Amino acid sequence: MKRFFSLITILLLLTPLLSCKSKKLPVKDIKIIRHDGTEFIVNAEIAEKAEDRNHGFMERKNIPDGTGMLFVFEKDQILSFWMKNTPHPLSIAYIDSKGKIRNIYDMTPYSLSSIVSTVSVRYALEVPQGWYKKNGIAEGDTVILP
Repeated sequence: MKRFFSLITILLLLTPLLSCKSKKLPVKDIKIIRHDGTEFIVNAEIAEKAEDRNHGFMERKNIPDGTGMLFVFEKDQILSFWMKNTPHPLSIAYIDSKGKIRNIYDMTPYSLSSIVSTVSVRYALEVPQGWYKKNGIAEGDTVILP
């Protein structure tokens, strides 16, 4: 009986560690240069590993203005994102390997609809919804990539 309670105690102590889904990703300042030369900085978490890209901003309720997540892929490809388990509204920019923004879309919280790039790209940058529009950032603008 004592052994059974010890096992339960150990499991209860480990549960918070095992259930912690959000891990710290490296953060870098990503510069975006608008067509008129105006520069903006996004303080972005960098998701390079498949497991980090797959989790993204899931379960995050607050994503402050001026922050985001840069998804880095190994090769150029058509990318597709959705908002499964993501409560915060986001905008996504699909960026080619030269840093040119090719598409910008708004995404609906919890939506399972795929948001697909129109061309092969290497990166995706998610920010709070409306941030690109508010700052006049558009398709064709340039992102200085890490």
